[in-house]
Amino acid sequence: MAVTVDLVILTVCDSRLAVLAWRRDVEPHLGTWGLPGGFIRLDEDLPATAARVLAERAGLPDAPVYLEQLQTYGYPDRDPRQRVVAVAYLGLAPDLPAPEQPRMSWQPVSRLAEMSFDHLRILSDGVERARAKLEYTPLGAAFCHDEFTVAELRRVYEIVWDTPLDPRNFHRKVTRTEGFLVDTGSVTSSGGRPAQLYRRGGAELLHPPMLRPRQRLASEPLRQSPGGPIESPLPVRAGKVPAT
Repeated sequence: MAVTVDLVILTVCDSRLAVLAWRRDVEPHLGTWGLPGGFIRLDEDLPATAARVLAERAGLPDAPVYLEQLQTYGYPDRDPRQRVVAVAYLGLAPDLPAPEQPRMSWQPVSRLAEMSFDHLRILSDGVERARAKLEYTPLGAAFCHDEFTVAELRRVYEIVWDTPLDPRNFHRKVTRTEGFLVDTGSVTSSGGRPAQLYRRGGAELLHPPMLRPRQRLASEPLRQSPGGPIESPLPVRAGKVPAT
């Protein structure tokens, strides 16, 4: 039985949620998009393999990527060549440059209707994990650079959750949540109205959480969300990767 590590590396690129993918040049699934991955070596543990795959296969050796183990996939028919168990890792990163590997690129999640092996399922699980992480942890800031504005952070939430949020209520929520943001004392210097710059605080969990807007049933009262009261929000496609 073989064991691999597959990476779901997500970033926000050109105002869209994107994943690092490579166009397969070998069978099986020749020509399809797949997640970067690699087989575990006998002298490696799982985090070391994930770091090696990120550097060598993904072509991002020094990228500031947050990695955590996502899930293990081991059903018998997931690879037609042999029995392979995959340990998937989720990575979150700010807008990154194009990877060094020629067949690797950032692909909008919404355009990946088909992928090799079970990678579409792994990607869907990774997207849902990222959406949940934004509710209960400050990892939304992992999509931002070291210093960022509240508007930039809000845009991350809107892109990952695939729903608009009220700017004033979002600003009030994130700046009042203890340990979420740290005021740098600086403002943006580019053109336009100056905006306050923040960096990620030391909190590991958000209290209260940043709950995603969801579709309200007719019998339910309005509830407060990060974007304010929601009457008829856009549906959140949790755990699904929409096709274009």
